[in-house]
Amino acid sequence: MTDPYGPSPSSGSPYDGSPDPYQQPTPPSGPPAPYTGQPPAYGQQPVYGQQPAVYGQPAYGQPAPYQAPGQANYGVDPATGLPMSDKSKLVAGLLQILLGGFGAGRFYTGHTGMAIGQIAVTWLTCGLGVFWPIIDGIMILVNGGTDAQGRRLRDN
Repeated sequence: MTDPYGPSPSSGSPYDGSPDPYQQPTPPSGPPAPYTGQPPAYGQQPVYGQQPAVYGQPAYGQPAPYQAPGQANYGVDPATGLPMSDKSKLVAGLLQILLGGFGAGRFYTGHTGMAIGQIAVTWLTCGLGVFWPIIDGIMILVNGGTDAQGRRLRDN
């Protein structure tokens, strides 16, 4: 009588002339491929011992990691490595303090929704809502802020 499940793994290969399915593949011999600085192509495995491609901060003297077409370079934020805004935090803060009831500082940075909200609160409270833009302007001067694209405002 024959076994319906085939031969046991200890008796060898179930097929004549084929390799053992439980045998581990042998690693390639020879030295690893030289480091090219590029990640492996799609579908390829990195070579053992090869350094991965480094992303993030550029080396000294290298260009910024990303710059939109037609955008001037206003420097790179040292904390994040992202480009800085073309807007100044001093101008945004002073506009917000002096003309905050009209949303001028937030219109300057591109936050039109917040600017319209500040106008509405100031006018609907008969001028008592002007404290929100004043405090907002002080916060911009002290902590900085972002423009509508999420870039940090410049210090000067």
